[in-house]
Amino acid sequence: MSQPSHNQFMETKWLEDFVSLAETRSFSRSAQLRHVTQPAFSRRIQALEGWAGTDLVDRSSYPTRLTPAGQTLYGQAIEMLQALQSTRAMLRGHSAAAQDVIEVAIPHTLAFTFFPAWVTGLREQFGPLKSRLIALNVHDAVLRLVEGSCDLLIAYHHPSQPLPLDANRYEMVSLGEEVVAPWVKPDAEGAPRYRLPGRAGQPLPYLGYAPGAYLGRVVDQLLKESGTAIHLDRVYETDMAEGLKVMALEGHGIAFLPQSAVRKEIRARTLVSALPPEIDRLEATMEIRAYRERPSAPAKTSGRPGKADAPAPRAKGSVEALWAYLLGTQPASS
Repeated sequence: MSQPSHNQFMETKWLEDFVSLAETRSFSRSAQLRHVTQPAFSRRIQALEGWAGTDLVDRSSYPTRLTPAGQTLYGQAIEMLQALQSTRAMLRGHSAAAQDVIEVAIPHTLAFTFFPAWVTGLREQFGPLKSRLIALNVHDAVLRLVEGSCDLLIAYHHPSQPLPLDANRYEMVSLGEEVVAPWVKPDAEGAPRYRLPGRAGQPLPYLGYAPGAYLGRVVDQLLKESGTAIHLDRVYETDMAEGLKVMALEGHGIAFLPQSAVRKEIRARTLVSALPPEIDRLEATMEIRAYRERPSAPAKTSGRPGKADAPAPRAKGSVEALWAYLLGTQPASS
């Protein structure tokens, strides 16, 4: 049983960790989603228990369950976090300049590869645009939209890995497509230094995405569904495609990378395809989508009896104008 603590201070990230644990019921899974090590995640939950002065998690059960005190805090934590987000949005609204700035939550890879060129095109066709970019992992970027902490979410979509967004609450517009394929440094003759599929006794060095990364899940599904046995030895991993690209450029192995991230390297022949002609199904085409909360979405509910529902926030004029433009650029449905 947790002993009462003299610590009177509590960090909001502890509450976010606790809400994640309550929903996943797994310390390891929540640690992945929160992008911390499992020991660090456990210490933060223990710190929250120390602040509360009681056990919040029943560690004798599997999957993990909350204690009665934990159940109480779970409901309160959701309300507190939502209230903090709403307060921050209201405070930002006091600034007239903030009404013109479009806040965009976006995964790191798209922030580096897609967003700069996309904004260039927008300024040429749509007009001046003020934006604030919030680069995060996919989980946290989606959370920003759900919490009302951004105006738009831009993210990848692949049928095997749909984002958990309710179509009744969030609307979507397609911004383009992205192809993920295996790339590798060439040898002195310009041929791939490593060429798929590899051999059982001689697996190829593989530069992979860290567990939980969206692109990693897409690539894992691609390899799983391959009609050819692929033999890879994971020698390095990171969350970010840019990190994998740098390692591939140094010749450390094969990396599955978005084509927009390697466009210059392909032209310069500093990276070449690791696919032989006989393998043509090791590429994944993903859609790049923008999401926003529907102006007519039903009010967000607190999920607790007797608690008032939160009114839907009013969209900025700049967001409405941009969204109308994006809808107008969509091809007519057949």
